[in-house]
Amino acid sequence: MSSRAGRPIVVGVDGSRTALDAVRWAAEEARRRGLAVRLVCAFAWADALPLEAELAARDYRTMLMATLRARVNEAAAAVAELAPEIRVEKEVVAGYPVQALRAESERAALLVLGGRGAGGVLGLLVGSVATAMAGHAACPVVVVREPADSSAILPVVVGVDGSPHSEAAVAFGYEAASLRGVPLVAAHTWSDLLFDPQVAPMMDWDTIVTREREVLAERLAGWAEKFPDVEVRRVVVRDRPAHTLLEQAAHAQLLVVGSRGRGQLAGLVLGSVSHAVLHNAPCPVAVVRATDLPAPKDPS
Repeated sequence: MSSRAGRPIVVGVDGSRTALDAVRWAAEEARRRGLAVRLVCAFAWADALPLEAELAARDYRTMLMATLRARVNEAAAAVAELAPEIRVEKEVVAGYPVQALRAESERAALLVLGGRGAGGVLGLLVGSVATAMAGHAACPVVVVREPADSSAILPVVVGVDGSPHSEAAVAFGYEAASLRGVPLVAAHTWSDLLFDPQVAPMMDWDTIVTREREVLAERLAGWAEKFPDVEVRRVVVRDRPAHTLLEQAAHAQLLVVGSRGRGQLAGLVLGSVSHAVLHNAPCPVAVVRATDLPAPKDPS
């Protein structure tokens, strides 16, 4: 079990359609894991205002708080409809959403967000809050861009790049597949390695494929022993990682990726592959950082 066992699933609520989709996804996940759902709505408010502005703003703030509480209550009703047995916590907090949710993630099992908030710009598929949290949250983040058909017997897909950064994603993927009783598709590519175009035709691709299959097998071994109930389908191809993951996600109920792959710069918190799938995956995407890694059980 993860060290975050027993902590609530936190959902960012802002009244948008995608936030409600995120609430429904979180309700289903909380039921599987036996966790509470914590609904958080954050708003920014100036603490220091001129006296005249403060007096004029009191009525507005009262109306704003009433509106925000109504949004949280609507979200709570959605949880109760799907999973009435789940305990629901509700909170309206003063502060910028990114800062408030970052603090919430310190005490969360998962942070679940809609793909675009109520203030999102038309055409911006994943909002700034979701993108920021995917790279900076202290727990795994799930971004829900479209309503998820979690009842479908579709697999969970996990991207495995052979680096320590993907180890936590593999663990999360196994657990998610086990909880759902569905197969796990482990996808591994190696096209981010640089080959000189003049040398590439002389490469022993059969040997490379064999080596890459061994890399994938090594990354899965410990977790396969911990989750023997999970059927694993291995996909090893020479392709762009984001392209392969999006292809697999077209027939999946959840896509799991690490926050940074082996080809990323050390200072880039959210890698290009994670960024690409967040903006384009047709299913919910879980972004899992290396710090979220639980230890596999000793099989002996």
